[in-house]
Amino acid sequence: MKLTALIVEDEPLAARRLADMLARQPEPLEILGTAESVAQAVSLLRDLSPDVLFLDINLADGLSFEIFEQVAVRCPVIFTTAYDQYALQAFKVNSVDYLLKPIDADELAAALAKLRQRLPAAPAPAAAPPAFDPALLAQLVQQMQQSAPPAASYKTQFVVRVGEHLKVVPLDQIAYFFSLEKATFLQTTEGRKFVVDYTMDQLETLLDPRRFFRLNRAYLAQQSAIQDIIHYANSRLQTVLKPTAPDAQVLVSREKVNVFKSWLDR
Repeated sequence: MKLTALIVEDEPLAARRLADMLARQPEPLEILGTAESVAQAVSLLRDLSPDVLFLDINLADGLSFEIFEQVAVRCPVIFTTAYDQYALQAFKVNSVDYLLKPIDADELAAALAKLRQRLPAAPAPAAAPPAFDPALLAQLVQQMQQSAPPAASYKTQFVVRVGEHLKVVPLDQIAYFFSLEKATFLQTTEGRKFVVDYTMDQLETLLDPRRFFRLNRAYLAQQSAIQDIIHYANSRLQTVLKPTAPDAQVLVSREKVNVFKSWLDR
């Protein structure tokens, strides 16, 4: 039986990579669609009935758990997450499948094998109860909140290479991080930039979310580095960063605008 999948992931490159990996399986999965936000996922799930849902946790307009409050999800869920071992314990306790980013091909194959073992031989009736128990979801969310690391465990400095030397850059001296040509850079308040050995997804979990915000796929900025915010076309916002960003325009996507405003207005 050929399985169908729906991918919910707000990083287009990550979504395409996962779709490619699913297409290269010995028994390829058919991708019914992709969504970048809670709203898009809810809309697709009202029209589609995938065999499995690949679900990122942090989406453009909120946490993916909000999807289950708005629509009945009647298929197994495989979370794709960059969360560290603290939060992953919650998944293990609840026996929820997950894949740690960047997704490993062998782990994906193992998750799909487990999925096929769990699926019934015959299609479930239309009136079948949701495959994801809301009570289980509530327990999962609670355990994730309880097991998350305290703020003190977020990174307070980064070690970068300067020629043959290593330099420690305290968090207060970092304006923002940005990705360019498959590399990730740290931009200091003094206008210097250094390559760091982290992806943007990894940085998002390592930095205190009260201080840093993921403006878009390529920029993660400290609030003090945001010098101006300008209304832009299609309900988006343009940010002006200091020091000046390599890109002429650093935009906040429409889906993140409300979250961004809430982050600023604390």
